[in-house]
Amino acid sequence: MLRLSTTNNLSRYTYVFCALLMCYASLFFYPRWKNTGTEATISWDVSGYYWYLPSIFIYEDLKHQSFKDNILQKYGPTNMDFQQAVRLENGDYAMKYASGMAVMYLPFFTIANVLADPLDFQQDGFSRPYQFAIQFGGLLVSLLGLWYFRKLLLIFYSDKVVAASMAILVVGTNYLNYSSIECGMSHAWLFTVYVFLLLNTHYFYKEFESKYAVRIGLLVGLATLTRPTDMLSCLIPLLWGMESISLNAIKKQIGLYIAHYRPLLLAGITAACIISIQLFYWKYATGHWVFYSYQGQHLYFRSPNFSDYTFSYRSGWLTYSPLMILAFIGIIPFLFKGKNKVAILAFFILNYYMVCSWSIWWYGGRAMIQSYPVLFFAVAALVDTLFSKKVVLWIFTPVVLVLIYYNFWVTYIYHKGTIYDNDCMTKAYFWKVVGKWSTPLNTAVLKDNPDMFEGTPKNLRQLYRNDFSSETGSFFVAHTSDSAKSLYLNKEQQNSPIYKFAFADKIANWLRASASFRCKQKEWEGWKMAQFVMRLTNKGNIVKENMQRVYRLLDENGSKVIALDMKLPKVEYDSVQVLFWNGAGENPIWIDGLNVASFNE
Repeated sequence: MLRLSTTNNLSRYTYVFCALLMCYASLFFYPRWKNTGTEATISWDVSGYYWYLPSIFIYEDLKHQSFKDNILQKYGPTNMDFQQAVRLENGDYAMKYASGMAVMYLPFFTIANVLADPLDFQQDGFSRPYQFAIQFGGLLVSLLGLWYFRKLLLIFYSDKVVAASMAILVVGTNYLNYSSIECGMSHAWLFTVYVFLLLNTHYFYKEFESKYAVRIGLLVGLATLTRPTDMLSCLIPLLWGMESISLNAIKKQIGLYIAHYRPLLLAGITAACIISIQLFYWKYATGHWVFYSYQGQHLYFRSPNFSDYTFSYRSGWLTYSPLMILAFIGIIPFLFKGKNKVAILAFFILNYYMVCSWSIWWYGGRAMIQSYPVLFFAVAALVDTLFSKKVVLWIFTPVVLVLIYYNFWVTYIYHKGTIYDNDCMTKAYFWKVVGKWSTPLNTAVLKDNPDMFEGTPKNLRQLYRNDFSSETGSFFVAHTSDSAKSLYLNKEQQNSPIYKFAFADKIANWLRASASFRCKQKEWEGWKMAQFVMRLTNKGNIVKENMQRVYRLLDENGSKVIALDMKLPKVEYDSVQVLFWNGAGENPIWIDGLNVASFNE
């Protein structure tokens, strides 16, 4: 487990390769700093982290935010919704996000602010120089973190193990995306913070010098100031050196605390000073020393979402970064050969538990990235073991290569492809598109409806037909071509009548409802899309319901017949209901000629 190489050339070459790949991804493949709106570098969460800086240094308006509407309208970092702050009862605003990222952005923001005017850009905090500064700053911090990540692992593992571990990290996991493309986000910055924390902790326990204690305090404080849940980072220096949780090990660790209480106290004071930045801000903005800004979002420690967070098709950590399963497998060899087992495993387990306990579990595997410097102690232990067992290595290698290809595929479709949909990745849709670079348009049906019949229907039998010609009321308007009418939904008329008929056929396998849909303006926001709904009921109770968001298949100013399929379940049912809902959308839509039929495969 000690360093075997004196030159470490392989890991150096691997670093160069990884660095070039990260630079290409960040500056050429998908340069977010060139984009606008919600695809710009300073958008969504990043704009919230960053909002402190223009508020203080450009507009001098941290409380009232009188400039916000102009920025939202001009740059649209979160469309027109001011998600960066919370409005207080007195009309003032308090930033939603903690200030740690703003502290780390500050040098890059300052450079952009100085250069914006000479470069003939608006000195408003969001023009091109500011976008580039945050993007390039994130890339530089990531490259720095990766270099020292290499140095950290070389303390404990051989050169080839470190090279393989770095390659797995960069080309095989979601670290590639967040260290290069979405490097304005907090995760790769915190990855670097954790690397330095681990290094300084290692050297502190060798020499117990105050300079390392101060650095540890700064790093723990900065991690906590960035994401309060990362206060767990203090476990690393507190438990370092422990190899078991036996009574003797605990006594020995307490003895170290007592013997070196002064530098440890210094570390605590330093961390408290850094964290106090947020406390003083809250006091200034709200009048309270502590303020909870994540309204409606909480940690639920009694019911952590382990399964959804880790494996969901919507955003599961291991679903979209499956090579990180090596960290779990690597726990086994790490228990036998690893160093600092208690610190590494305690942080691993408690951090994973904390992340899975967050109510908004679909924020995805990005929340684990800052813990990768810790998790890769287990990954490296597994790689070290594989290098000593050639047969197992030959079995593992093809699997790893396939998953590296998969990581490139995920990264590509997330940014440039049309396949990935963050809100609607269902099991049926995922397995239909996985590994593909393009798919037919009708595949989008599976984002909403798990049942999609692709063969030729047999024994087709019409069950219901309605051209709305006999319908009356404000929902129905005259069709332009004949005496039939169109069902009309808009902002005011959201829900259609329910069309119901008896059905108890046990011979058919499928139901298909179809109608012609027309629109003038396409709705792009998934949750506002008009829905085509079919229900199977028994004695008034719904036994199965399928739905299709029709705008997924409908073109701007277009018309199309859209079918909604349902695989008939082996349960009792006595009727079918069909309805339409405009999905809280504001765009009008016209529906013509509803038909329902049964058929066999």
